[in-house]
Amino acid sequence: MSITVKPTQPQFFAEISGIDLAQPLKVADRDAIAAAIDRYAVVVFHGQKLTDDQQIDFARHFGPIHSSAQKARHRGIKHRLARDEIADISNLDGDSKVLEQNSKRRLDWLANRFWHTDASFRAIPGALSMLYAHIVPPEGGNTEFADMRAACDDLPDATKKKLEGLIAEHSIWHSRGQLSVTNYTPEEIANLPPVPQRVVRTHPGSKRKTLYVAAHASHIIGMPVADGRLLLLDLMEHATQRQFVHAHTWKQGDLVIWDNRCTMHRARPFDTNQVRDLRRVTTADVASTLEQAA
Repeated sequence: MSITVKPTQPQFFAEISGIDLAQPLKVADRDAIAAAIDRYAVVVFHGQKLTDDQQIDFARHFGPIHSSAQKARHRGIKHRLARDEIADISNLDGDSKVLEQNSKRRLDWLANRFWHTDASFRAIPGALSMLYAHIVPPEGGNTEFADMRAACDDLPDATKKKLEGLIAEHSIWHSRGQLSVTNYTPEEIANLPPVPQRVVRTHPGSKRKTLYVAAHASHIIGMPVADGRLLLLDLMEHATQRQFVHAHTWKQGDLVIWDNRCTMHRARPFDTNQVRDLRRVTTADVASTLEQAA
């Protein structure tokens, strides 16, 4: 059986069927999936049954894997998942119980509600994220995605000119600080120092220009902080207009892949007394955005 790619929108988000991701991946299928991601930026596979090991094995076909930053910024606590390649995108503690209301990990996890791009706060940022749904709440908890290519295309020419060559500083501590989550140790903070990234980059697959901003972007280097932050806010507001956004309603067994190089995403609210157990693997980009085409 060959895979089928069904676009949800002409250039953004597609459903892929006709493949069991728990089985060894054929080269032709890998190439077809990669081409679909280059074109649509976000793809979903329904009805998958994956162990953590199988999810990691599948992800390795698309590049080296980032170790999760969770253990780097949450030292000294019990973690639920054994593999460093898996990020625990759940509301569960190390004993698989719902996180307490004021726990540090829950407050940190709430920052997923901001528009963001995975691992932009790392010198070599994230490329593809692959999020698999083990348990979903009965309602809420959708994930919204913004098409940063289309948003970039839609900018006035004068704004595009203004953005040429701009570099933003990205820091996970900036996004967490917006929720007043500041009780990290000096060692945790030192593990994830701020990094510079281009504000506009060229996607290596589609060759389209794309905005690269998110909640981790704290300011524009070389610009007064207030002016830079307002510019970043304007760009994020522009990019998250309804015409650029698609919301995914999760079902158990969904695997969603998105390209962090040309999208932003955010989690939506749900009753956090209900369990939401999603697990993410993120591949690493080839280099810093500063070393890639603007």
